Amino acid sequence: MSSIVAVVLAGGQGTRIRHLLPEIPKPMAPVRGRPFVEWIVRYLVRQGITRVIIGTGYKAGVIEEHFAASPVKDIQVTCVREDEPLGTAGGFLHAVAHSPFSGEAWLVLNGDSLVFTPLASLAESLRDPAVQGALLGVEMEDTARYGTLLTGPNGQLRGFREKQPGAGLINSGVYLLRRELTARFSAQRPLAFETQVFPALLQADVKLQAVPVRAPFLDIGTPESLQQAETFIGENEGWLLG
Repeated sequence: MSSIVAVVLAGGQGTRIRHLLPEIPKPMAPVRGRPFVEWIVRYLVRQGITRVIIGTGYKAGVIEEHFAASPVKDIQVTCVREDEPLGTAGGFLHAVAHSPFSGEAWLVLNGDSLVFTPLASLAESLRDPAVQGALLGVEMEDTARYGTLLTGPNGQLRGFREKQPGAGLINSGVYLLRRELTARFSAQRPLAFETQVFPALLQADVKLQAVPVRAPFLDIGTPESLQQAETFIGENEGWLLG
């Protein structure tokens, strides 16, 4: 995984839980003695990632100061600040354009969610030269809180479906994208992966692969799910750098 650079999107406003975290951005929510975003970085170390860019925005200095004062061993962390909301894809492009890192592929993750599964399954998808990107989908019995991935034969991505109850493959927000694919992104800002970038790529017949997994997943975006974070991290410590 040394040729892959991770990009953690941590620039959002976190409005649904800001009343619980008035002084810090959502990814810095304390969980078992560390910020949630640090657990993401520690998971990436265990997956063989050695370089990570954190795209910051709201209260960016809190994240920057934390990693400057408390570096995580075996991984280089750099923070890139966005001065205005750029959307998920716009923030990603801004982060990679202003960082010192480059690789054969970009691994994109959200700074407020974590899924414990081997990332090698995503990398395996890119062994097919026709596949330009892979999206990690988590199988769930109830997808009411999440958008889902629509797939065709052999798991090829066909589109996205809005939140609705029932079983399905939720979009985990974890993507592995070939470096050259970014040249096909729109110049529009703000720019979102799910509603703009991926639909446009599919319309242009770019092959994107959905990789389904059954794995522990948590998004800390609501007060209820934030309360689950301590147990979630505690039950999955084997996935994390100690």
